[in-house]
Amino acid sequence: MRHSCRRALPIGTLSAALVLAWVLSLSQYTPSEAGVADTTPTPSGPAASTIIRPAPGFLDNAGAFSMPVAPGRIRTAGGPFIVHYDFDDGVGHPIADATGSHELRPLGQNGGVLRLVPQGAGLAVAYPDRCTLLRERDCPRAILEGTRDDSFNPGQRLLRYGASILMTHADLADGANVLQKGYSVGGVSQYKLQVDHRQGHPSCVIAGQRARIYRAEPWIDVADGAWHDLECRRTVDRLVMFVDGAPRASVPVPPQVSIANAEPLRIGGKGPGQGNDQFAGEIDDVFVHIGG
Repeated sequence: MRHSCRRALPIGTLSAALVLAWVLSLSQYTPSEAGVADTTPTPSGPAASTIIRPAPGFLDNAGAFSMPVAPGRIRTAGGPFIVHYDFDDGVGHPIADATGSHELRPLGQNGGVLRLVPQGAGLAVAYPDRCTLLRERDCPRAILEGTRDDSFNPGQRLLRYGASILMTHADLADGANVLQKGYSVGGVSQYKLQVDHRQGHPSCVIAGQRARIYRAEPWIDVADGAWHDLECRRTVDRLVMFVDGAPRASVPVPPQVSIANAEPLRIGGKGPGQGNDQFAGEIDDVFVHIGG
């Protein structure tokens, strides 16, 4: 009898160990939450590999004011130039283009901050909600801003630029700048994409060093809570606005109009200060193509 009892003890212990091992093996395949390590089985066997998903969250402001513009002769892009920002690297990484270059700095005033939020398989930039304070100077403001880079200057060359946006009518204001380089006044020159007015109309703007401003604005409301692809395209003699891949408005632009300035690329406003035409909503897939 005692002999039987002595045999039963190791068998029970072995069974418990097998059950524990089985439970532990199942835990290896439990997916983790977005933004942290995700353990998944490899195709070649039960060994697991680690996949790091991009993490959404708040971006730390690099400052409250634009950096001084570096002095020097203003030049234009020396050849074809392409940048694309998809914002998919997540919080904790610099905001840079697809090649890891042309870094953008988050700037904010009055508590304004930017967030990276899920969009499709990646991330997008969410801007502060439309301010309803009585004094505009007290409103939270936040933008992305680069440094002086004359490679972004097209001069008289062919130019394409744009972004994907999501807005609602609650996000609209008299001015909401999506992206811009330069200014349309003071002889600076500019290219810009914006969603202006309470009707939610997108528009493309080009201005040379003279006072004339060229604007292509379709009578289309893009502030409907859905994502829209907006593109501005300068051809040899026209500025064309594309919405979701279709041409919707155009204006003639003389071939001699040149765009070249020392201002940085800015996304979401013309600066972090008061009266900046602050964007509200979400922005993704910003691009600039010069030449070709």
